[in-house]
Amino acid sequence: MSKDHRRTTIVDVGRHAGVSSKTVSRVFNGEPHVTEDVKRRVRAAAEALNYHPNMFARGLVQRRSHLIGLVYENPSPSYVVDLQMGVLHRLRDEQYQLVVIPVASVAEREGEVVGLLRSAALDGVVLAPPASDNLRILEDLAAARIQCARIAPTRLVEAAPSNLLDDVTAAREVAAHLIDLGHRDIAIIKGDPTHASAEARLIGYSQAFHAAGLSIRLDRIESGMFTHESGYAAAVRLLGQTDRPTAILAQNDDMAVGALIAAREAGLTVPGDLSIAGFDDSEVSRIAWPAITTVRQPVFEMAVAAADMVIAQLEGGTVEMRREHRHELVIRQSTGPVPKR
Repeated sequence: MSKDHRRTTIVDVGRHAGVSSKTVSRVFNGEPHVTEDVKRRVRAAAEALNYHPNMFARGLVQRRSHLIGLVYENPSPSYVVDLQMGVLHRLRDEQYQLVVIPVASVAEREGEVVGLLRSAALDGVVLAPPASDNLRILEDLAAARIQCARIAPTRLVEAAPSNLLDDVTAAREVAAHLIDLGHRDIAIIKGDPTHASAEARLIGYSQAFHAAGLSIRLDRIESGMFTHESGYAAAVRLLGQTDRPTAILAQNDDMAVGALIAAREAGLTVPGDLSIAGFDDSEVSRIAWPAITTVRQPVFEMAVAAADMVIAQLEGGTVEMRREHRHELVIRQSTGPVPKR
């Protein structure tokens, strides 16, 4: 028996939903004056018939691609997943699709980023750190008339719609937690220096130290790159010192887990011999053993809000220029009282 391989059209969808093909077109084009009941029926009919609008044809008619990009550099898999899932959550049931654009080094390729976005014919873009802090990229986007929204910028907050997190205060709180536990010899593993958050978090640590009458020892600061491997290497150097520290502040969770592994290899227990704290509250911090004390930054929620800001600009709606997001100190099993020596 032969099967009907004819492609489903908006006529079929309209017939199934009990509306005209013109109404179906209006629903998928996001045109006004269509009731929610009609939208629901049309979308249900499209799903039942496995119908998917031709994005390319729609773009030719509207002179839009209906593509929104996400530019990121952070190598942490958990962080990237939260970014993507947040944007996708906001785009659900919208006419826009997500294009993921990883950049190996924003600092080295800042002059190429917007050209890449233009070649992809994007209507708008969500910028994650460090692209969200890059003045060259912001200027090039404005010149190209590509709408954007930013996640966790620390500079030029008014330059574009921004979702803000107080990295300084968050870092101060996690450092104060270790100090309150009695730690006075605390080491720091910094993140990628091209990320403004690395400096902001170091300022927060410094404020907590200063409030407790402590000084940060330069030989207790090691550089990392926000990767597990760099955190491990930095911790090996720190724990190899004759007078090793009693605690480590890592500027993200991947580096904290790297430090945890280095501690185990050195025959140390966590938190019995060494306390370790991270930053982000990514999945790896929750599944590590012991689970990592960290700062939760709502990456998913910030990505949702950034996508919402881009859509508002494209649809001519009211654009929120800045939105404050709250962090949370999450105390788990990787931190404890200073060990007695």
